Amino acid sequence: MAWGDAGTSADALSDLGLWLGELAVFDATVAAVPFLWDLAVTDTVTGRPGVIALLQAVLEHGNVPQLEVQHAAHLAVLRGSRMVEVLSGDEDPAVRAAATDLATAIDRHACETCRPG
Repeated sequence: MAWGDAGTSADALSDLGLWLGELAVFDATVAAVPFLWDLAVTDTVTGRPGVIALLQAVLEHGNVPQLEVQHAAHLAVLRGSRMVEVLSGDEDPAVRAAATDLATAIDRHACETCRPG
């Protein structure tokens, strides 16, 4: 995903999305989120808009049987939110658009597990 051509990168991102956040979040999701943030802000990575969209998917999905995992995954995305500002000024319009969508999702995020008690 980090070094492949567009097709290889897209396939890898699709596979990763199935394991990390498109259907539910898992323990592996929590560990992978910092790596995804690094990929999102690295100019040489192909498919950065997809990486940003995966971060948004992690934030928007849950894992009802394992709410502590859901909470940890969401917090991992929220901890990297300062990078959205960097991405919002990127030269690539697709990256900027994905960053805008992610910023909106972060601003509106209010799931039950993340609300202050």
